[in-house]
Amino acid sequence: MHILTPLATLSFAAAPLLAQELERPADWQVRFDRPTSDSVYFVTMTPGWHLTTGPSAIFYNPSTTAAGEYRVSSEIYLFPGDRREGFGLFIGGTDLEGEGQSYLYFLIRKDGRYIVKRRNGVETPTITPWTEHPAIVRQSGDQQAKNVLEIDVGPERLTFYVNGETVTSIPRGALLTDGVVGLRVNHNLNLHVTSLTITR
Repeated sequence: MHILTPLATLSFAAAPLLAQELERPADWQVRFDRPTSDSVYFVTMTPGWHLTTGPSAIFYNPSTTAAGEYRVSSEIYLFPGDRREGFGLFIGGTDLEGEGQSYLYFLIRKDGRYIVKRRNGVETPTITPWTEHPAIVRQSGDQQAKNVLEIDVGPERLTFYVNGETVTSIPRGALLTDGVVGLRVNHNLNLHVTSLTITR
């Protein structure tokens, strides 16, 4: 088991300025979907990390990888905001600093929907479109929403969970699942990620 940060039950204030360490996590990289002069707020805040995005981006440590059969999970708090944008996990990351970047990603959003997509360079084909599921805790009003996302990479199928419930399962087939594991966060979201855990 590779645990980057222990899971914990937390109560956070929404303002990122309450972060204690206020330093970008060592060895982590950020890649935006498109070249931009904008930035993101991404700091270590025990337990885990606090992220506030402008543009969409992936967040990853190049040394955090998984191959074969494994499970990756993350506990994520979404803070109040107007944007109905996706956030979650990616697996199978390759060439993440190059033009041929590739990864599979699993996102949820505040209205209780999830999506599974693939990035191949500039193309982002959809595997499972935005779909509502009751297991996803919705964010509304001034309340934060906590969800635990998991991807189980089995010998024949990939199974996607939210809060311990299966939301979808797809054939592994020719999907590339070996590579870097990390986080994907779309536009203008305010999150706290307490953990990123890989179980082999």
